[in-house]
Amino acid sequence: MTRLALNKGTLQRETRRLRVYQRLLPVLDMKKRQLMAEHRGALAELAATRERMRSRREQVSRTLPMLANRKVDLQGLVRVTDVRTETGNRLGVHIPVLTGVTVERAGYGRLVRPHWVDAAGEAVEAMVRLRLQEQVDAEVVRRLGAAVNKLTQRVNLFEKVLIPRARGSIRRIRIHLADAERAAVVRAKIAKRKHAGSIGA
Repeated sequence: MTRLALNKGTLQRETRRLRVYQRLLPVLDMKKRQLMAEHRGALAELAATRERMRSRREQVSRTLPMLANRKVDLQGLVRVTDVRTETGNRLGVHIPVLTGVTVERAGYGRLVRPHWVDAAGEAVEAMVRLRLQEQVDAEVVRRLGAAVNKLTQRVNLFEKVLIPRARGSIRRIRIHLADAERAAVVRAKIAKRKHAGSIGA
């Protein structure tokens, strides 16, 4: 760290710096709070998607217990051919937005597989869509969380380092300038007394 020059120019510079820090801190703190609210919202969306997945699994196990029959081959029943995402923006954070999923169902002969395979295909397709949505939601949570952490570090830097350092510098400079002013007054009085004494002699 460079040595602080204890003069009026440095005092003005440190005072200006402190004013800027104090003006920026509430703005950063407000943005941090907004980002934290967005992060909580994203966590809620992710939890809702996971709840839909759990509910769907329960529904499938109730309505299609025959899926437990391993003799029926369901491999390749559903295939994802296209996943479309766009980049969204939440408070300056770029996040993925799932805009579309194209799914192909395998063709099969009606006599080769049981009648409930259609319902199983629909269930698998719904689950694939939900799983893709869950992945996107998890990425949104991750990115917003990273943005909150970064902003928290900035707020802490201002609160715990920059503002206290500027205040400390201003205090040191003011004490030094006050001491220098008192010393100058004392020197002036001594010089005046000496001058008065030399005239009287």
